[in-house]
Amino acid sequence: MLLAFADERPLARRLRCELAMVVEHRFPDGEIKLTLPPSLPGHVLLLRGLQQPNERLVQLLLTAKTARRLGAKRLTLAAPYLAYMRQDIEFNPGEAISQRIVAGFLGELFERVVTIDPHLHRIASLDEVMPGSRGIALAAAPLLGAWIASQWPAGKGPLLVGPDEEAEQWVRAAGEATGLAGVVCRKTRHGDREVDVELPPIDLMGREVVLIDDVASTGHTLVQAAQALRARGVAAIDAAVVHALFDAPAVERLHAAGIRRIWSTDAVPHASNVVTVAPLLARAIADCD
Repeated sequence: MLLAFADERPLARRLRCELAMVVEHRFPDGEIKLTLPPSLPGHVLLLRGLQQPNERLVQLLLTAKTARRLGAKRLTLAAPYLAYMRQDIEFNPGEAISQRIVAGFLGELFERVVTIDPHLHRIASLDEVMPGSRGIALAAAPLLGAWIASQWPAGKGPLLVGPDEEAEQWVRAAGEATGLAGVVCRKTRHGDREVDVELPPIDLMGREVVLIDDVASTGHTLVQAAQALRARGVAAIDAAVVHALFDAPAVERLHAAGIRRIWSTDAVPHASNVVTVAPLLARAIADCD
């Protein structure tokens, strides 16, 4: 049985599982009450992405504990977006290493955690932070690469550009899937909303390019990369991201910077979604049975 919340219904239906809804009631003070089906099978899959993570982590705790009480012996979490993966070391004394804490928390609640392109850069896999090798990380960059390639005539595809060094793995994966060439910029971060982006020393005059990354929220890194690309004379700029965590003004900000089209997967619901991750999730879930 697949359990999902109301806002996950579109992706849940694409998974083609027996579907039941978790009903949520919100009290005036912000507390929530969740209601699950009164009887559950031995293996239950919960679909819950962790955008807006603070509230959703409480939802996962309540749902998992209740599902156990109602008959579930094995729980699999499908979290297309996995939050709190950025803070993977103690950058300053006293900081919480949220990656290890949240991954450990989820590993204690679920036998398997299936996610897409978690933000891992100083560890090789979720096995290093999730107990019992419970994490399964899927890659959506090849799907995005295929979409990008389909938007141009054969043999006339764009140059893929990673806005920072961390995007290199997504540029590489999308390029390997499609044969598209790619380069990566260098980023210097001065704060959450202030970054500098330096392009590699190559001729970009008249080229069509697609910025590709795993996560975008404010869009400031993509904006800086777009401005640098325009200064180098590119003909057109599009952007493709796995997780569209855009804040309210982000899309307007990207268009104002000269980005023509914005594409994303439905790992996070957004108006820019053009690629579904349902086949990826479905195959991984079947392997968990």
